[in-house]
Amino acid sequence: MVVDAGFIGLAGADYSKRMGYDIERFVGYVNEGLLCCICRDVLENPLQAPCEHAFCTSCIHGWLVQNHNCPEDRQALDISMLRPLFRYMRNDLNRLQIWCKNRQHGCETICSLEVIDRHERECEYSQVPCLNAGGIYMCYGCGCTVQVERRNLESHLAVCEYRSRECPNGCGYAILSADDVQHNCIAELRTELELLRSEMICKVEEVRHEMESRLDSQRRHMVQKESLLQNEIEELKSQMSRVMSDMRTLVAEERQHRQELEQAELEKRELMELLKSLHKENKLTTGEGSSKRNTSIRPLNRLESIKRKPKEVTVI
Repeated sequence: MVVDAGFIGLAGADYSKRMGYDIERFVGYVNEGLLCCICRDVLENPLQAPCEHAFCTSCIHGWLVQNHNCPEDRQALDISMLRPLFRYMRNDLNRLQIWCKNRQHGCETICSLEVIDRHERECEYSQVPCLNAGGIYMCYGCGCTVQVERRNLESHLAVCEYRSRECPNGCGYAILSADDVQHNCIAELRTELELLRSEMICKVEEVRHEMESRLDSQRRHMVQKESLLQNEIEELKSQMSRVMSDMRTLVAEERQHRQELEQAELEKRELMELLKSLHKENKLTTGEGSSKRNTSIRPLNRLESIKRKPKEVTVI
């Protein structure tokens, strides 16, 4: 089944608009396999179905919006099944020789299909819009509507009535040639001054609101910080009070221990003196029987009383 260029799809979609390259632009014979099965022009951005029929990307995507089969053999087909063209077919397609689309304007360039797009983007015979078609000083669509060949663009810009230039009076404004008579430097500068004043007021308000917000945030933070510090101070005071109480207790205990040590030291000296005296008396009374026993009874009684004294101090 061959789909005619003016074929109307089963669901009512019109595919009469050509999407591929016009076959009449090509030099020499074009293989039938390099033609789109829908628009019957030379393939542009080609895709291939599993059944090996090839289509322009725009053509097959438009077809599959309302159909779910190949337009050539009616086999089931959806977008996910489409694949790039076979390499050998893509190479044959890229080697085709084609005229530049600006041939009717005078371009005589013939090049391979692989580089035709790059040539046409830079072709001197391409129709381009005037650079004064719209911009910052004019509303879109209110500028120059002329389209000229790229090679003649500079000469057109030199005489375009919508060309702009800097005000010769020194105000710095770019004015259109058509508005040269109506330009008023004072009025323009006053308007700009009002705009700048409005922008300045808006910026000042924004800065003020931002600063107030920051100050409020810092103020809240400082209040919270102060509360935390006050709690920490109270806690430190409580800890200091407990430490001072513990220190007083320790000082009292230390004083009591010192007194006990002094008392023990005194008793120790007395004991040492008593032992020395006993030792001397024992030497003097050596060999005397009855008198030795009577004499030693008194020092021993005294020693027992001294031994009992430390125990009484400790109990106190």
